[in-house]
Amino acid sequence: MDIEALKTHIDKIDKISDKNWKDSLNSRKLKELEFHDKDRDESFKNNFELNDTYEKFYGNRKYYKITKRSSQYVHNWIKTKSKDKVFLDYACGNGANAILAAESCASLSLGLDISNVSIINAKTISAKKGIKNIKFFQADAENTKLPNDSIDVIVCSGMLHHLDLSYAFYELRRILKPGGIILAVEALDYNPAIKLYRLLTPLMRTEWEKAHILSLKDIDFAKRYFSIGKVRYWHITGYLAGKFPILFNLLEKIDKVLEKIPLINLLAWIFTFELIKPKDK
Repeated sequence: MDIEALKTHIDKIDKISDKNWKDSLNSRKLKELEFHDKDRDESFKNNFELNDTYEKFYGNRKYYKITKRSSQYVHNWIKTKSKDKVFLDYACGNGANAILAAESCASLSLGLDISNVSIINAKTISAKKGIKNIKFFQADAENTKLPNDSIDVIVCSGMLHHLDLSYAFYELRRILKPGGIILAVEALDYNPAIKLYRLLTPLMRTEWEKAHILSLKDIDFAKRYFSIGKVRYWHITGYLAGKFPILFNLLEKIDKVLEKIPLINLLAWIFTFELIKPKDK
């Protein structure tokens, strides 16, 4: 499918009414939609009057400030892989990765998300930047309605644990062109301190999300659909700098060593992995 035909196809998806869209979703997906609409709604955050209330919902955000190295890795990966390609930001949030791909000369950059608030935000941001080679649309990540073999490069950033992977991996393989590549960025479910933190902060996640943080078993499952490319582990101790910023530089140095040690690296907070659709599939 050429670029113009793909754009026309996406415009049709984007015209599905909100009622028909919601009627097509099961209860799990409706809960995810409600959660992420609220999460992306700045007015919801601004209505909090008490700091402890904000902390219950968004207190984990301070830890993401320490993910500079893994974020830069993803940034560079997108810039390198997206030039002259059809790029998809799969569950795009406010569209940062899709915008980066468009600015990195993707032939067409796409972003889909279950949350209409996210899509509105992404469209607004990209329009203010004057970006032309980009489209955002609301869609179910497990049933995107995109054509077969239509996407060259996909980034899944912090969202696979929101999905049923038996549907998501099948859908990703279906829409990816033979030889196409995916970069996934996910939390890893082995570090006991991080597992305890998740247990103590229930309002920050949906029930499905809590129960489906990824492990290496999910990589093994992905092998049914893809070849596995580069796997990297990130931030074994660095998240502590979220509480103690003065330790950031020291913990970064420690992590650069620990991340290379087999088994120890499984205590990472975040891991990244590539999924490649073989050309003969």
